Amino acid sequence: MAQERSNRGGQGGKHGGGQGGKGRSGGSRGGRPTSGRSASGRSSAGRSGTGRAGAGDGSGGRSSKGGSDDRRSGAGRGTSGRSGTSTGKGQGRSAGAGRDGRGKRTQGGGYMGNQSASAESRDAAKARRDLKGAAVDLPRWVIDDLSRVTPRERISDALTELGTASNAMIEGRYKVALRAARKAKDLAPRDATVRETLGLAAYRTGDWQTALQELRAYRRIAGEATHMPIEMDTLRALGRAEDVTKTWQELQSLGGAPAVLKEGVVVYASFLIDEGRLDEARVLASPQSVKPNPYPADLRVWYVAARANALSGDAKTARRLRDAIMIADPAFPGMDDLETTISKATP
Repeated sequence: MAQERSNRGGQGGKHGGGQGGKGRSGGSRGGRPTSGRSASGRSSAGRSGTGRAGAGDGSGGRSSKGGSDDRRSGAGRGTSGRSGTSTGKGQGRSAGAGRDGRGKRTQGGGYMGNQSASAESRDAAKARRDLKGAAVDLPRWVIDDLSRVTPRERISDALTELGTASNAMIEGRYKVALRAARKAKDLAPRDATVRETLGLAAYRTGDWQTALQELRAYRRIAGEATHMPIEMDTLRALGRAEDVTKTWQELQSLGGAPAVLKEGVVVYASFLIDEGRLDEARVLASPQSVKPNPYPADLRVWYVAARANALSGDAKTARRLRDAIMIADPAFPGMDDLETTISKATP
């Protein structure tokens, strides 16, 4: 979403990275993927959004059978995947206004500006003055992108609805975000951030069909794979096992930021656990080594690996991974559930 893109380094979701509460992904708590761009600001790893898979900060995720939780992944939390809206307040002066391309003064005194740059600055300033409601929180790039593909008479209302949806996502008011994002889509259906925000809001509210449709539309428009882990998690919720595998294979083929690919591992390994394919899940998620100072996405992968090992009866490996998670993040969600699973494993 617009305001989330900028902070997310890669993503958040519902699946089962170990946290999450209702997510589908593996543990009783899944993690939301965090990939994508959101109207709120650009994320690091591609652009994050709000999702269910675990690609994000590990907060919200899907538990084993669906549903979402707001703690496990980062995706799903901000607004849309592009997280670019790290709120566009205080955009500052436009570069180059009042100067020529080299920043030199003219003979007549003052600065001779680059005319096209000055014109763009004036247009941008006017556009921001014309904003109303929650649209004032949107970053400039979101405004510019939407304005390029939307009829002029619809731009102001579309930006207002997108700003409302983006802010509601950040505040966890997902039903409000969904309503506003639907209105934004009616006004600006060709804008990537609008479709992304609608998809992420739908994911957060459990409207899987809408989430899948909109996130795929976002991928086609933006050409980004950052929300594919969330697509996979949504397909899990819809019971489309073959399509989960196809999307995982496509993600591997397309590649992406490390955080996005790790979120994909979290979702697909959780799916394998659900399917009873524990050995495959262990091979996919188990790290070759457990290093200090892991990234949040690493912790979600370790969590799923610990579950897979515990369910396979390898309590020793599961405890080693659990201990590594606790050292890195004592407040990591889902640890009580993991402890219960480990306690049932064969010593």
